[in-house]
Amino acid sequence: MYKNLRILYAAGPGNVIGTYQYWIQGEDDPSQVSVTYSSQFYDVCRDLDAQAYVISSHRDRQLLHDGKFTIEHRPFPIPKASGLLYHLVNFWYGLGIIISAVRFQANVIVVADGTAHWFLFSLLPWLGIKVIPSLHCVLWCKYLPQSKINRLFLKLSHHLFARQSTAIMVASSDIEKQIVQITTNQHQPIVEFLPLYRRSEFARVGKPDEKHLPFRVLFAGRIEPNKGVFELLEIAKSFQSQGRQDIVFDICGNGSALEDLCLAVEKANINSLFVCHGHCNKAQMQEMFNQAHVVIVPTKTNFVEGFNQVVAESILSGRPVITSAVCPALSYVREGVVEVPPDDIKRYGDALLKLSHDLHFYKQKQQACLGLQEQFYDVFQSWGAKLKSIIMDIQDSK
Repeated sequence: MYKNLRILYAAGPGNVIGTYQYWIQGEDDPSQVSVTYSSQFYDVCRDLDAQAYVISSHRDRQLLHDGKFTIEHRPFPIPKASGLLYHLVNFWYGLGIIISAVRFQANVIVVADGTAHWFLFSLLPWLGIKVIPSLHCVLWCKYLPQSKINRLFLKLSHHLFARQSTAIMVASSDIEKQIVQITTNQHQPIVEFLPLYRRSEFARVGKPDEKHLPFRVLFAGRIEPNKGVFELLEIAKSFQSQGRQDIVFDICGNGSALEDLCLAVEKANINSLFVCHGHCNKAQMQEMFNQAHVVIVPTKTNFVEGFNQVVAESILSGRPVITSAVCPALSYVREGVVEVPPDDIKRYGDALLKLSHDLHFYKQKQQACLGLQEQFYDVFQSWGAKLKSIIMDIQDSK
């Protein structure tokens, strides 16, 4: 057992300082619906009496020292780098994380995907530091061939996943399958986790009003082309051309394509049937779920998906989901989902029509949601509980 357990967490781009400031008050971060991974990490460190160093790539540079916690926002030096420059920045940033781990005298490092190329962290076990990769997205788009550069980096990362990591945390079985594939089933233990929610977050979301028209379709997420939002607009335009006024799309979220989407809606003169709400806070999203009859998640095959928590939140709200196997969450909630082939606009539209017209089918899917909710309230299935178990096993082996 380590006499002085010291854990570094490379946490991705989140506002980990903001979350910490809520956490020390015993509160959840109100900007997120799920329980944040960083707050779960703080719980683990408190429970294990560990010294903690958390590094996020959040754009606002900041450093906080508070007792056993050191928390840093360390943005990427060139956040929009591309091509060769992107890989150089990625390498430099990863090297900085490694140097910080050594200086901190970490026993364990937990690394979220997106921090740097995985093969860089193969150095740490040679320095006596246990490595726990935490994968929240698939390693490549499962319906598309890998690029040559991605295949190269994954080949270089083989040893980390096969031999050098202590355990590999994954957000879905799709990620696990890819780890198995690149290691030819010779990998370190794989530990699957689920997003964690509080029951109170959905207590005010009532049952969908099955008799109320129009039939409301909710999209929640980043407004980007690879999230399928423009395909939803095409479906709405198709319905309009058929003279349908009984299906309305509510589009909630921000993103680089929001302005283009709004302009396209204006051009199509479909504002009353396709409403772009922009960013919605937690209270607004609760109201959007209250109004919705169904949630649609049309993520395209060229997006590197990990789980897609909107699918889980739809189930917790008691709303059926329309999505494809691009979203790994599908396999956990299939009974409450209408599954369509990836990128098939017509089948998405057909699924909406069936749910809006066939009340028996709608009720069947809606009722199925209720039996799928407990897994997302189960703290023992959460990232924090799984991480704590891994670190306790490390402690016991010392």
